Amino acid sequence: QTLLHPLCVKYPPATKYRRCFLTELIKKHESTAAEPLDELYDTLADLLNEEESTRCYKNYLLPTGDAVTLSESVAIISGGTTGLITWDAALHLAEWAVGNAAIFSNRTVLELGSGIGFTGIAICKTCNPKTYVFSDCHPCVLKQLAENIRLNGFISEPKTTHRIQAESRGQEAEATNSLQPKIIVAELDWGSVTEKQLLDLQPDVIVAADVVYDPEITSALIGMLQKLSAFRAARKPPEVYIAFTIRNPDTYRLFQAGLDKVGIGWQIIPAHSNSFFLYDVQPNVTILQLFI
Repeated sequence: QTLLHPLCVKYPPATKYRRCFLTELIKKHESTAAEPLDELYDTLADLLNEEESTRCYKNYLLPTGDAVTLSESVAIISGGTTGLITWDAALHLAEWAVGNAAIFSNRTVLELGSGIGFTGIAICKTCNPKTYVFSDCHPCVLKQLAENIRLNGFISEPKTTHRIQAESRGQEAEATNSLQPKIIVAELDWGSVTEKQLLDLQPDVIVAADVVYDPEITSALIGMLQKLSAFRAARKPPEVYIAFTIRNPDTYRLFQAGLDKVGIGWQIIPAHSNSFFLYDVQPNVTILQLFI
């Protein structure tokens, strides 16, 4: 049911993680004077001989019974970026989104700093958006993001279009393909993006997770939100939701002060009770709704 679960067999978690899990499981058996199955010892022996990899898979089960499978780095920093792993705020935001699916249903969603795609893929699988725009600026992250989108049943178009059209595999999925969201992967640099580029995306909803952790990045984010607000007179402004872990209170206060300075309103979204994913739930994971 765990290491030999079909998902884990097809997309194996990190070797170190599987070793630790199996060692702990055997210890628990032995502590009750029960005789562990030989299969557990055999599997552990195989894992002890397995070579460590710099990449692994992580499988996240959704409340629908579906799963999000991601190829991730085993290191926090890899290729000069922290964007090749999934952070807790992304899981927190996805849980909130699943419980508030009406916000995303049949709407165009722009995600800022998508990383390797967890939040967006979870929303696409559970919230029925019309269009979902994944965006990031690091080449390695964009490459891994595209791979993970394909891994979850979506097929990419040629890179020159910067678009990935959703097509689920299987005959049953073909019949309902019209209900699948259109998925776009965009290279988006907050510091250099133009108002026209943002206007072309025409988002109804904007989401982001764990993008408020550095003063320089925070400044670029606020500048981009200002550009988004510049064309709000032409159409209804998008709803904006940003989730983040407050690691440094000073950075958090700087972000709030920056929003106040440019006239962007904000409010804290009440904590949700949904808990689908395993992660270190911290009291300092917060979701802000911004009014641009």
